[in-house]
Amino acid sequence: MPLPPDSASPSPDSAPVFRVQVAVHTPVHSGVGGLLTYTHTTALPPGTLVRVPLGNRELLGVVWDGPADAEPVPQAQLKPVRSVLDGLPPLDARWRRLVAFAAQYYQRSLGEIALTGLPPALKDMTAEQLARRLAPKSKKLSKKAQAALDAQAVADAAAPAPAMAPALLPTIALSAEQQGVCAQMDQHPGPFLLYGATGSGKTEVYMQRVQQALQAGTDAGFPTQALVMVPEINLTPQLLERFTARFAPQFGPQAVVSMHSGMTNPQRLKSWLAAHTGQARVLLGTRMAVFASLPGLQVIVVDEEHDPSYKQQEGARYSARDLAVWRARSQGAQVILGSATPSLESWHASEPADSGGPGRYLRLHMPSRIGAAELPRVRLVDMRQQPRKAVFSPPLIAAITERVQRGEQALVLLNRRGFAPVLFCADCNWKSDCPHCSAHQVFHKGDRTLRCHHCGSTQRVPHACPECGNPDILPLGKGTEQLEEELERLLRNVQRPDGNPARVGRIDADTTRLKGALEQQLDQVHSGEIDVLVGTQMVAKGHDFRRITLVAAVQPDGALFSSDFRAPERLFCLLMQAAGRAGRDGSYVAAQDSRPEMWVQTQDPEHMVFQALRQHDYPRFAQRQLREREDAGMPPFAFQALVRADARTQEAAQDFLRAASDAARQGELPHLDDVFLYPPIPMAMQRVADVERAQMLIEATDRRALQRFLHAWQPWLHWVRGQPQHKSLVRWLVDVDPQSL
Repeated sequence: MPLPPDSASPSPDSAPVFRVQVAVHTPVHSGVGGLLTYTHTTALPPGTLVRVPLGNRELLGVVWDGPADAEPVPQAQLKPVRSVLDGLPPLDARWRRLVAFAAQYYQRSLGEIALTGLPPALKDMTAEQLARRLAPKSKKLSKKAQAALDAQAVADAAAPAPAMAPALLPTIALSAEQQGVCAQMDQHPGPFLLYGATGSGKTEVYMQRVQQALQAGTDAGFPTQALVMVPEINLTPQLLERFTARFAPQFGPQAVVSMHSGMTNPQRLKSWLAAHTGQARVLLGTRMAVFASLPGLQVIVVDEEHDPSYKQQEGARYSARDLAVWRARSQGAQVILGSATPSLESWHASEPADSGGPGRYLRLHMPSRIGAAELPRVRLVDMRQQPRKAVFSPPLIAAITERVQRGEQALVLLNRRGFAPVLFCADCNWKSDCPHCSAHQVFHKGDRTLRCHHCGSTQRVPHACPECGNPDILPLGKGTEQLEEELERLLRNVQRPDGNPARVGRIDADTTRLKGALEQQLDQVHSGEIDVLVGTQMVAKGHDFRRITLVAAVQPDGALFSSDFRAPERLFCLLMQAAGRAGRDGSYVAAQDSRPEMWVQTQDPEHMVFQALRQHDYPRFAQRQLREREDAGMPPFAFQALVRADARTQEAAQDFLRAASDAARQGELPHLDDVFLYPPIPMAMQRVADVERAQMLIEATDRRALQRFLHAWQPWLHWVRGQPQHKSLVRWLVDVDPQSL
């Protein structure tokens, strides 16, 4: 794409000038989504990081091996590259292929995806700053200390080098199921779906595959590397500790690094540089890590692959799980998707071809827990038979009391933070609605505030109803804060074996906002300082709590009535994962003469979700769900995309979508007959931060037809956006394979 002439452009009489194609961060809806052409005095290899001018700004860009300009632009009209970050090796061709595929599939610009994969600190760094960052830091010594150091160096050089044995990786005794799974991975290229019960030892299988990859030495002269992904930031510390303990003795203290959004920009840059240069051999991270530069990548692990957190919900809406599978296949790496409750898409993909399934993944099963541990018994409590308005049924409180008195721990799950979802006036029906969103402001009793969990607006709790002055405004519904308070009241006279009163703790997004707060609270759980833990889904998956023997789910029924067809799947996965926190240490449970239990309080104990949960029967649940989806023509038997429009009014948002739909028909786009365009509708959360949101669903039975249609539609979407009648549109985007409708 040509750029306006620049006074700094080289003259025709100067040294030879080379044209370079550069990808810069420009959102696809900006209309500047392709490669930009610049000049430089030397030919720059693809993957080189450069700083280039764009308008009044200077941006980081990546030199790309793109096609030449369709219409060559006169040299005088091209701007020169401002500087080259030549202290770094170029990003390799395999990384660039990943970025190019992601940009094409998710309908984003190449530069947007490329710069998404780079650490933020790098984007504002000059070549000089990067050179200083990469230079080894030396500490200035006194003359006396330097003389002593020099003398020691001379003595060391004269002395014979002692024979040193290489650090050996520990030998771990694997269970029969783990051995069988590893043997199949040796004989098959994958991809693998590791379907293992909670506590079955999936993490050890991951470590065995990583160990095998690292011991291979090099890949095309580069140290072999592994990528291990987790869905939540709070799962990273415990996994980092395990991998560091295993691999640091042989490969060095910097061999294992992490990458996630909770790190500071300098920390993320340090990890990225270590991975890019090969100093780091294992990278642990959340979804952003799928774009990390790992030139020696040999194995990818996606733990808890079912988790919706792997789908980015802002900006470039990619699925890190799906990109991990594509990346592994593209560069000949092995990929393992692990879960006790696989996503229905992955479960369907692992159905054997000889049984009529796609057969794209090889399903490996580990049904047994390690050691003497057993899966928890599931007990369903019919709340219709319990005292009215009871938060906890008397049998559940009795069971929790018994556990605390024996020195065991309990986990109470409610996926709703705050004290109550809404405040309510019974006289005039006033509710604590958010003034900026189509949602309620949540009552937080601890600091007496009303907070919107969507736009962040906060206000003090009014002393009386703002509409009618009634002083008796009441909280409606339950949140984790209220559960914590209620449990403290109900257990106030319960004593631990040491005679101390029972202690109740809470872990959710409110209690873990400060840096280090989550680690501190998890340490309290592991050390036994907390007897009953109240939490949201952030504590229901992945954690290895050794002393928790009882898990209780309070009010899970809301998901059963959701309009989202994925709601039953997500509820079942959440409850199965939560149940997996109970009784993980079989020897501890046996010593306590106890039995792990999962309690579910529900108004509909006969529901299929709860009946399958009671039997720990994921295959039965998956079979029924897949049959229903096939009958309804839903994913994974169909493929979807959303076009979303944000505007100041709902009418303007829907007008844009209708015009885009009309343009697709008038333009006679390819595969128009193979896709179905639904009418525009308001989003479930219609207004957020004073912006109205609408969406239009596009569906097809063939993935390639949908992709070709979306690609051909992009210019028309830009054209419609540029029409005068759509000036009030704030933004639009395409979401491929949406995870929520």
